[in-house]
Amino acid sequence: MGVFKAAAVQMRSGESPERNAVDLEHLVREAAGLGASYVQTPEMTGALVRDKEARAASFTSEDKDIIVSTARKLARELGIFLHIGSTAILRADGKLANRAMLFAPDGATIASYDKIHMFDVDLDNGESWRESAAYEPGTEAVVAEIGGAKLGFAVCYDLRFPQLFRAEALAGADLLSVPAAFTRQTGEAHWHVLLRARAIENGAYVIAAAQGGLHEDGRETYGHSLIVDPWGRIVAEAAHDQPAVIVAEIDPARSLAARRKIPNLKNAREFSVNAGEAPRLRGAAS
Repeated sequence: MGVFKAAAVQMRSGESPERNAVDLEHLVREAAGLGASYVQTPEMTGALVRDKEARAASFTSEDKDIIVSTARKLARELGIFLHIGSTAILRADGKLANRAMLFAPDGATIASYDKIHMFDVDLDNGESWRESAAYEPGTEAVVAEIGGAKLGFAVCYDLRFPQLFRAEALAGADLLSVPAAFTRQTGEAHWHVLLRARAIENGAYVIAAAQGGLHEDGRETYGHSLIVDPWGRIVAEAAHDQPAVIVAEIDPARSLAARRKIPNLKNAREFSVNAGEAPRLRGAAS
């Protein structure tokens, strides 16, 4: 593909997959109209549902999912690579996967990725999340070809695990994805710096489509969808939490240039860790 335009779609998904599919179509069409040939949507594009029973009633298998069918139709009609950042998919074993999917310009599924790292945290403002209680974690990193670029997959909390991105970069990824539904508290503290760090560490573009604002289920997400270049510069941002589309030019040659300037992927060395017992301070209690 060479140089191309990429778009990150910022959403405020509610509890209804049908309503979210309508919003998805409107924003993806806007992105394609701006010239984007690769379009990424946020984590949980299909629905954000906190209640366990309501969540179980909302989601279905991939072949019956309205977000999947809508995305497939849009990719084919608009002739774009459409990356659903993630949506909840009912697996054959009855468990839910937080699944990203990439559709080709002919509507075919190129790749899918199930989120590996589960957001199980207790924040100091009283927010508590146990993603592992609802979703089965994935076990495989994924890199897929989109024209002249190679795309590495991740979802939201995966951002805090740099080893995932390093493995994908070593496998050839020059474009890394982090669709997300970051909480406002953690987003304000860490969103920008972590995305820029992943880009700099790996000499890769990072595209992060985000959920933003106050959702129907009561959660509040940070927004601020970003596109970061391989030198760590922010080249596009939705500097708010409203639904929006951002677009930037992607040139895979810039990734190669960044890796030539700072060849840390090649310079990495194996090492061991000596975690011997530290000397006891004088006067310390035994």
